[in-house]
Amino acid sequence: MASKGSGGGGTVVEIDKLSVEQLKSLKEQADLEVNVLQDSLNNIRTATSRLEAASTALHDLSLRKKLLVPLTASLYVPGKLDDADKVLVDVGTGYFIEVCAL
Repeated sequence: MASKGSGGGGTVVEIDKLSVEQLKSLKEQADLEVNVLQDSLNNIRTATSRLEAASTALHDLSLRKKLLVPLTASLYVPGKLDDADKVLVDVGTGYFIEVCAL
């Protein structure tokens, strides 16, 4: 038996009673859902690795307070980090996370 429909409230259908065309359609739908989930998992893994890299950088910054601040892709100016215990971290696609030291 297979569950057809989105979410947990779909209809129960016996697979052995479906036509070949219906089985192909069901497989295509399942493949699309797997691809969406795989893309979401890849995005989460990318965000996790960026957050881990940011955490390492914050640890290094807490040891030394002077840094270069990017103003453009090729222009950096000297800067000073006053409080390394509370910073914003860019995790991609316009999202930022406020990281506070414990």
